[in-house]
Amino acid sequence: MHQPGGGPLNRRREPARRVLRALHLRGHGQGAVNRKALSLLVLLTILLLAVVISLGVGGAEIGAVKVLWHLAHKIGLAAGGVDDFSARVLDSLRLPRILRAIVIGATLGVAGTVMQSLFRNPIADPGIIGVSASAACGAVAMIVCGHIILGSHYVAFGPYGVPVAAFLGAVLATFVIRVLSRQDGHTDAAIMLLIGVAINAIAIAGVGIFTYLADDAQLRSLTFWQMGALSGNGPADVPALLVMAAGVSYLLTLGTPLNLFLLGEAEARHLGLEVEALKRRATIMTALVVGAAVAVSGIIGFVGLLAPHLVRLVCGPDNKIVLPASALCGAILLVGADAVARVIVLPAELPIGLVTGILGGPFFLGLLMREKKRRRI
Repeated sequence: MHQPGGGPLNRRREPARRVLRALHLRGHGQGAVNRKALSLLVLLTILLLAVVISLGVGGAEIGAVKVLWHLAHKIGLAAGGVDDFSARVLDSLRLPRILRAIVIGATLGVAGTVMQSLFRNPIADPGIIGVSASAACGAVAMIVCGHIILGSHYVAFGPYGVPVAAFLGAVLATFVIRVLSRQDGHTDAAIMLLIGVAINAIAIAGVGIFTYLADDAQLRSLTFWQMGALSGNGPADVPALLVMAAGVSYLLTLGTPLNLFLLGEAEARHLGLEVEALKRRATIMTALVVGAAVAVSGIIGFVGLLAPHLVRLVCGPDNKIVLPASALCGAILLVGADAVARVIVLPAELPIGLVTGILGGPFFLGLLMREKKRRRI
């Protein structure tokens, strides 16, 4: 005799229940639209407040009022403006790095959401398939061996070498993972994850080798780069930032396909989803944008892990809401972390990767303990 909840009939009906749940997640109702709009509006407001506060804090205290006055002057809504020193600090130092924080934070937030949906694993991270470590290996190789690789062109192209090498490292890792994980025309997400772990280990070993070969000046440079920074490389960052913007714009369109994919590959195929094409496009694009982010800022952890979790606590599991909300939440987290990094050890500046690790680790442990308690109940 079968148990009431586990008989053959119930097992046959389970795919249908999952399909109905998928259709429910599409959220065609007016209430779902209003909830999505309200959630995004709240997050956008918080992001704007974080930007204003972050612009005003640092070694040179400017204050929110002066920041608002300066921004109003820049867009033609106010006459006059702040003093020349404050204007230079805002325009040349803080505003560019905050714009980088917004783009990189949004990129990591969206990439984390896609990875968690693609692997159906709530602790998946943009670095889970070894892309971040491979990008780091490329960048460290250029820092240590750039004068050998570029030769006489090192002086002219040196500033562009590190981000380009990081990006190429991410692309190479993505290509290897895609080739090795395909079998009979299909990609197994579990095999891809295991291959990514192996690639990650190899890349970390490569970073260790180049670190061992570095001299004192190179060692200091690569150490700070591995801890993350938003100071940037000037014009050399523009191509990577454009790649991130284009990639995130594409990933934001995957809400409905990822909703269906979460139900299982068989059910998604029955609903007309091209599962292999989705896995291929999502994996490649996520790897490219994460590689571009690492190329600009170095390794920044926990943003891609925390942003989707925080959003799902408020907005639920619908990826059509979670993807754009995670972009805003990731930007908020990184803008806030940048403000903390600039004031916590004045007059010095703490690497932003250390801030996200110090704040993100305990917070994520708290989320896990909360989930553990909820499941026990």
